[in-house]
Amino acid sequence: RSTITYSAAVSACAKGGQWVHALQLFREMAHGRVQRNTITYSAAVSACEKGHQWVKALQLFLEMADSRVEWDNITCSAAVSACANGDQWAHALQLFREM
Repeated sequence: RSTITYSAAVSACAKGGQWVHALQLFREMAHGRVQRNTITYSAAVSACEKGHQWVKALQLFLEMADSRVEWDNITCSAAVSACANGDQWAHALQLFREM
């Protein structure tokens, strides 16, 4: 299994509204020592956004810096949307300002 296959699977789960499965796969990557990249994090944040899990989305977004993975506009937009959907406007505005 590679970063590419995991990213595709996490993304498929996100698109299917299966945020729990998406996060399981995402966490499995760390245990299997498969490198997570911007695409993988974006898919996981997006899965949380679609699952109305703003806290988890924000945690993943912040975890990117600790993991030395650069975020992109897609990742940040998903995190902003997750916060906005959770009525967390202060967090959403803070992320927007960082874009």
